[in-house]
Amino acid sequence: MRPEDRLAQLHLTLPAPPPPLGDYELSVQTGNLLFLAGHAPLRDGQPAYVGKVGRRFSLEDGRAAAQLTACNMLATLAATLGELSRVRRVVKLFGMVNCTEDFERLPDVIDAASALFVALWGDAGRHARSAVGMQQLHYGMAIEIEGVFEIDPAG
Repeated sequence: MRPEDRLAQLHLTLPAPPPPLGDYELSVQTGNLLFLAGHAPLRDGQPAYVGKVGRRFSLEDGRAAAQLTACNMLATLAATLGELSRVRRVVKLFGMVNCTEDFERLPDVIDAASALFVALWGDAGRHARSAVGMQQLHYGMAIEIEGVFEIDPAG
């Protein structure tokens, strides 16, 4: 099943790809690897989750923000590659959570993004991952995730 079809089954639609928030590229390809810059939980191009997990946002809110961030990553992938089926494997995610000092469930938050990639690509969606807590993220966003994807270079 195509990843786009699986998204429809999950009742998820991809947003427009987010614009870069500075002088950088959202995606850079070298060989058969595509690197995605840090993505945030934007809805309609606007920050949807600004604040700290553990203070303003609950664990479940953080998970929703991570899934929304993953959808923004997918939008960038689709815009860059033309179709999500060009992804051969999700290689690595680096998830950052803007959280309170005592919030310890960082992997549980970022797991919502990981679960979406596994739902779309099965075993090829399983990846190496880091999930870390941060004192602050850009513009106060609750989540930032960057990723590395192996792609079919032929297109």
